[in-house]
Amino acid sequence: MSSKMNELDGISIRDLIPTHNIALLPIGAVEVHGPHLPIGTDSFLAENLCDKLSERVPSLILPTIHYTQVWSLGEMKGSISISNELLTQLLFEILLETERNGFHMAVMINTHLGNNGAIKEAARKALKERPDFKILYFTYPGAGEILGEVMGAGNFHGGFFHADEIETSYMLYLCKEHVDMSKAVNEAPLVPELIDVTPIRWSEFTQTAVMGNAKDATEEKGRKVIEYVLDRMVSFIEKAKER
Repeated sequence: MSSKMNELDGISIRDLIPTHNIALLPIGAVEVHGPHLPIGTDSFLAENLCDKLSERVPSLILPTIHYTQVWSLGEMKGSISISNELLTQLLFEILLETERNGFHMAVMINTHLGNNGAIKEAARKALKERPDFKILYFTYPGAGEILGEVMGAGNFHGGFFHADEIETSYMLYLCKEHVDMSKAVNEAPLVPELIDVTPIRWSEFTQTAVMGNAKDATEEKGRKVIEYVLDRMVSFIEKAKER
C-alpha cells in the first residue's frame, strides 16, 4: 500500500494513522535551476527524500508544498515566489490540521534553503497551540559533515549551493530521470561582497542560476550524502519519540 496520502482513500488513512502516526511534509519550490535541471527540482528532491524516509519509519506522506519563498531568484522567468508571511501561515495551519487528524509527529522535509525562516516560525506557532505535538524540520541534516569528503567543488558561498555539483548529484541519485547532464554547465559567479549584509537578488550576478560545476555531479556522490542525511533524520526522529 502506498504511503502517500494523495493516493489513499479516507478509510485507509483513518486505519493507518494509529500505526503510521508520523506525517512527512515535503516542502519544495518553483524556481529556476539552470539548463540541466527542472523548475521543480526542490519539490522532486523533497518528495523522493520523503519516499525513502517512509521506508525507514512508519509514516504517511502529506501532499507536497510547491509554492514557497523564492526571493533570491524570484525575478527570473520560471520562478514563482510567495511571501514568508503567507508560507508561515500556510505551514502553521497544515501542522494544526495534521495534529487534528491524529498524527503524533510532523516532520517537514525541506530542500529549499530560503524556506527555513518560515518553517521555523510556523513550528514555533504550532507548538504554542499544540504543546504535546512533536514537530521536526529537516534541510539535509548532517550533509555538512560529509560534503567535504564527497564533493570536489564545495559550496559557492557561505554554505549555500544551487544547481551545482551538490544539488545535481542529489538529483541524479533521487530522480535522475529529471536530469539532462548534456546541458550541465560549470559556472562560478562572482558573488557581491555585500550579499551577507544587504538584500541582493542572485539574478544580479548569474544568468543561469548555476552556482558551481554541475558537470562534476554523479549519482554515487549523491547516494553517499543522501544516505548519510537519511540516517541522521531517522536518528533525530527516534530521539524525538523518546522526549
